[in-house]
Amino acid sequence: MKRSKTKSAKPAKEPKPEEIFLEPFDEALSQRYLAYALSTITARALPDVRDGLKPVHRRILYAMRQMKLNPAGGFKKSAKVVGEVMGNFHPHGDQAIYDAMVRLVQDFSVRVPLIDGQGNFGNIDGDNAAAMRYTESRLTQAAQLLLDGIDEDTVDFRETYDGEGKEPVVLPAAFPNLLANGASGIAVGMATSIPPHNVAELIDASLHLIKTPNARTETLLKYVKGPDFPTGGVCIEDAASMEEAYATGRGGFRVRARWETEDLGRGKFQIVVTEIPYQVQKSKLIEKIAELMQARKLPALADIRDESAEDIRLILEPKSGNIEPAALMETLFKATDLESRFSLNLNVLGADGAPRVMGLRDVLQSYLDHRKEVLRRGAEFRLDKIARRLEILDGFLIAYLNLDEVIRIIRYEDDPKAELMKTFKLTETQAEAILNMRLRSLRKLEEMEIKTEHADLKKEQKELKALLKSDEKQWAKIADQLKEVKKVFDPKSDLGRRRTEITDAPEIDEIDLDILVEKEPITIVLSEKGWVRTMKGHVEDTKSIKYKEGDREGFIVHAQTTDKLMLFVTNGKFYSLDTANLPGGRGHGEPIRLLVDMGNDDAVVAAFLYEGGRKFLVASSSGHGFIAPEDECLSTTRKGKQVLNVAAGAEAAVCRPAEGDMVAVVGDNKKFLVFAASELPEMTRGKGVVLQKYQKDGLSDAKLFSKKEGLTWTDRSGRTQTVDDWKSYLGKRAQAGKIAPKGFPTSKKFGA
Repeated sequence: MKRSKTKSAKPAKEPKPEEIFLEPFDEALSQRYLAYALSTITARALPDVRDGLKPVHRRILYAMRQMKLNPAGGFKKSAKVVGEVMGNFHPHGDQAIYDAMVRLVQDFSVRVPLIDGQGNFGNIDGDNAAAMRYTESRLTQAAQLLLDGIDEDTVDFRETYDGEGKEPVVLPAAFPNLLANGASGIAVGMATSIPPHNVAELIDASLHLIKTPNARTETLLKYVKGPDFPTGGVCIEDAASMEEAYATGRGGFRVRARWETEDLGRGKFQIVVTEIPYQVQKSKLIEKIAELMQARKLPALADIRDESAEDIRLILEPKSGNIEPAALMETLFKATDLESRFSLNLNVLGADGAPRVMGLRDVLQSYLDHRKEVLRRGAEFRLDKIARRLEILDGFLIAYLNLDEVIRIIRYEDDPKAELMKTFKLTETQAEAILNMRLRSLRKLEEMEIKTEHADLKKEQKELKALLKSDEKQWAKIADQLKEVKKVFDPKSDLGRRRTEITDAPEIDEIDLDILVEKEPITIVLSEKGWVRTMKGHVEDTKSIKYKEGDREGFIVHAQTTDKLMLFVTNGKFYSLDTANLPGGRGHGEPIRLLVDMGNDDAVVAAFLYEGGRKFLVASSSGHGFIAPEDECLSTTRKGKQVLNVAAGAEAAVCRPAEGDMVAVVGDNKKFLVFAASELPEMTRGKGVVLQKYQKDGLSDAKLFSKKEGLTWTDRSGRTQTVDDWKSYLGKRAQAGKIAPKGFPTSKKFGA
């Protein structure tokens, strides 16, 4: 067999010199990227302010109308609709078209569904819709309202992508769909986020704007109460921020779940969530709450379960019947998506195709201007139709007046059309209509009907001409049309009723978690090396408590499980711990550093129970100190609260209750100083003032005492000793002092 010779590839055609042009690379790139960006903005991401639709949604609705999938008709397979849209109008992939179509069906995604679906179109749990071959669809009455009048030259048409057909640039839109169903999208360098609203309220606001073109946003908000989400919920945004958002077109709305309580008897109750915020998936919400419960971040919640069927029903069980339901819900609103924020960014394409951010008034006015243009073009289209019909009817009337002559011309003349035009001065259209007239139309009754129709059309023609000349009549006509449309969205009907409640956020006290803890006596044991544990009951024989080898007693505190333990550490911070959360059981406990953020070199200076209202003397080894209110020392996080600012090379050394009118200070040099407590400032945070001056050493201890009761200290044996001559050490703050009295402990500490 002979081998066939491989044909060599043809050389590339050399471009002609006039086809080559030089252009800077960055300029060429920016121009092409700008073209892509504009295409994304105008053809995909942003909706049109007039009909509120993006091109894909508009093409779906128009294609379904072409397929005669009317609300009163039957359903067709979604795959057939998608194929029609993709083949004729939108060549961007079947899945993208089907996803857009599915959203128009879901009553939890759009406030006014535009497509009526049959089959599985997904649910609020986040489950996907069935494949397009399994579902069926048709238009809804609302979609019909958007399309009404499209065949009457009310809107412009453009060529489809392949140039073989026509598609509408915008729909006539009998109701303000942009705000009714909202929109969201991300383009190049800009985005849009528009919440759904109540159609009846939008129509009322539009009617007011027709009456008062200069109406302010504040006035329009008397009609448009705020967003109206398909999933309901409660909007708690205050009136001032809502007004600013609608005036500028930028802002946001806080939306909460709707809930109620169910009494279970015997002092118990459960909370039932019946509506959740817009675009929150129920399954993910439950999963998140369960995770927070497992992490012990929702201590007041005992359990959550889903009892939803067609309606949402989430059951929340509190740990105690003594908890206020509203307080429990406040903690859940803060920690979960039971409260979410929906942003408002009214970035839309104007009638000129340019993107801009509009306020509520601008959006409604743009819609009304569009309806006026639709009305004007529709009236002109109807006038043209009437003129053509009147021309034919005038010819018919001439034929009836000269019936015998007309019959003669038709029977005997070689060119009856030309003869009719010449004899009766008819137009070509009139002559053609007479020649096409059926014999049965020659009866007297038909002549009367033609005369009646002629009179009616003349009257309608006069009314339409008057309408086109009068701006006032046009607005009155638009108002009548809107009032008629409002009947479809009757506020008393299921489709038209407001679903989202607008209210102010309630002021509720935070939940008292103490009621969740059973009050029991415990002993807190904190070792010198920082190991903490609790023992049941108040242990009196502290010598029997065992510690790790090389460790010993640090602090022993008798407490209740409902108390808070306060720790003052050498870094100058206070830490607060719930005693119920401290490690218990056998063993040596856990390092305190696992519970609070302490450094490895930090040590506990003082440990005591929080009582509230007291004051403490805090001081550092550098000799600086002040009086700190106990309530200002309470910390809410494991990072603690910095109260005493400690200088480099020094550390916090003293934390004692500030009870008394005198201050006694002793330094490492064993010098003693007493001065009036009034010389110490009260502060919430700082370095403090100098208590005693030192040359080399620092402060060892300090305490407050009363003049009447005198100054005491605790010796090595645990006995309390009294200083009789403390007045001889009396001086002013920041002095050096004198050598401590005889018998003062060698530890240079006042003791307990």
